Amino acid sequence: MKIGILSDTHDNIRNINKALDLFREKGINFLIHAGDYVAPFSIKPYFEKGFDFIGVFGNNDGEKIGLKEKSKGKIKEPPYIFSMAGREILVAHDLTQIKELDENSLPPVIISGHTHVAEIKKEKNSLFINPGEAGGWLTGRATVAVLDLGKMEAEIIEL
Repeated sequence: MKIGILSDTHDNIRNINKALDLFREKGINFLIHAGDYVAPFSIKPYFEKGFDFIGVFGNNDGEKIGLKEKSKGKIKEPPYIFSMAGREILVAHDLTQIKELDENSLPPVIISGHTHVAEIKKEKNSLFINPGEAGGWLTGRATVAVLDLGKMEAEIIEL
């Protein structure tokens, strides 16, 4: 099962649509967003294009009530842990949000954003994925990630 991962979209509707189109081309129907949507209007494309998703709030998501309403409750407080295809996945916006957790009992997949730097790394028994910034405002580089849960491999893709 492949999952699309994005973060730090920061209201960039053009790049959100580019990311969603890319995921659709790859046959991906489920997305994880690691926060910093910013305004509630930026949620609309996910539903318009028929994606199911789960996400967490980021530090720039001030309109939490509006975001929660527009997302139909799919945006959660970080860190958020859920299971998919038999694997636990932890989603946080900022990795400092999980510093209190026992590093020996972390889930096999940990997704974060916040830094705007795309990175995939394996530490102990966990695969850490930061898709970078899909918005592209800060670095000028807009990126997303694709996770293959079966193979436990991920890749960064530039938009």
